[in-house]
Amino acid sequence: MKLRTLILGLCSASAFAFAAHAEAVTIATVNNGDMIRMQKLTDDFTAKNPDIQLNWVTLEENVLRERVTTDIATKGGQYDVVTIGNYEVPIWAKQSWLLALDNLGADYDVDDLLPAIRGGLSVDGKLYAAPFYGESAMVMYRTDLFEKAGLKMPDKPTWEFIGDAARKITDRSAGINGICLRGKAGWGENMAFLTAMDNSFGGRWFDEKWQPQFDQPEWKDTLDFYVKLMKDAGPEGASSNGFNENLTLFQQGKCGMWIDATVAASFVSDPKNSTVADKVGFAIFPNKEGVDNHGNWLWSWNLAIPASTKKAEAAEKFVSWATSKGYTELVASKEGWASAPPGTRTSLYNNEEYKKAAPFAGPTLAAMNAADITKPSVKPVPYTGGQFVAIPEFQGLGTTVGQLFSAALAGQSSVDDALAAAQAASVREMTRARYIK
Repeated sequence: MKLRTLILGLCSASAFAFAAHAEAVTIATVNNGDMIRMQKLTDDFTAKNPDIQLNWVTLEENVLRERVTTDIATKGGQYDVVTIGNYEVPIWAKQSWLLALDNLGADYDVDDLLPAIRGGLSVDGKLYAAPFYGESAMVMYRTDLFEKAGLKMPDKPTWEFIGDAARKITDRSAGINGICLRGKAGWGENMAFLTAMDNSFGGRWFDEKWQPQFDQPEWKDTLDFYVKLMKDAGPEGASSNGFNENLTLFQQGKCGMWIDATVAASFVSDPKNSTVADKVGFAIFPNKEGVDNHGNWLWSWNLAIPASTKKAEAAEKFVSWATSKGYTELVASKEGWASAPPGTRTSLYNNEEYKKAAPFAGPTLAAMNAADITKPSVKPVPYTGGQFVAIPEFQGLGTTVGQLFSAALAGQSSVDDALAAAQAASVREMTRARYIK
């Protein structure tokens, strides 16, 4: 017994010593379904890298952006890997806040990344973040409700059709809202959707001289249409709903339509989590009648390494693992091909198993290929970006405008008052930042 106790004691001491010497990598990420799945699968990474310990900080989208931005701008060094969008990557890379990803491994295959996604994460030919998943936006709708109402979704729906259809399939007595759209305030929440929607109405944030455009008819038409539609056919409390809240509503059968990120398709089609999995159809993002623009939403959630980290080598090993072809195959083996992170690699869309398992694969790729963030509006603009404006000031300004528009949706202000306040706030900020005099 004494010998056995001694051996166990030595083993415990060895394990403690190993844990003490393991390099701890802290990862900040968003609480979206794909990221939650990644955390559950990291035993595969730690088995291959026993000298690296992973610590997770998982946050709601708006909170994540605030904390990561503060930490990286102050060089706080709190995180070794951060989850950021293709909005931040080129801006932060140019400010030397991110490390270039030069050592992702011989088998990583950077050339397999979709060109539009890779281009948005590169500066001067160097990759500064690796895409975990990519997306555009599209319509997800209940085929059974459309059939019951005698409706057929067009290949390229207009907003006029969407509004009419949403009102027809609304059945509040049965708990069914005709449409769910983002209302939660935030530059990456309601303003991602409303910016894309305004683009599809023929509008823009700024003209060629950086003059804000919230006093123009396109924004008035956009916000009027949105607020009235949500009042007639949207869920109660819509001003508090972002991506995750609307996903839950749709999965529970409480939305007839949902227009949002294409990444949601695998979740609404998953019979383990969605009560309407076998009743979902897909269509391209709508446009206003006579406007040839379907939103131009193009986004990716990416893993990047702050320049302030002292664990760059270990962090890059994790980034490589989480965004590799091998990780895609790991997800497929555990959850099925339909759950593979979409929108980043050409090879996924050439994979027959994926195309067979994911009825949304074709519509997703078509939506991403249709997006042109160099020309977000049919009118000329001095900026790039689809559902965002690629300037540093947009993060704060977009959130301010998002709060004004969320208040209009909640009935706390009129559309006209919200637009007037957005115009005034935008003029102040663009004057302060010296875009305009």
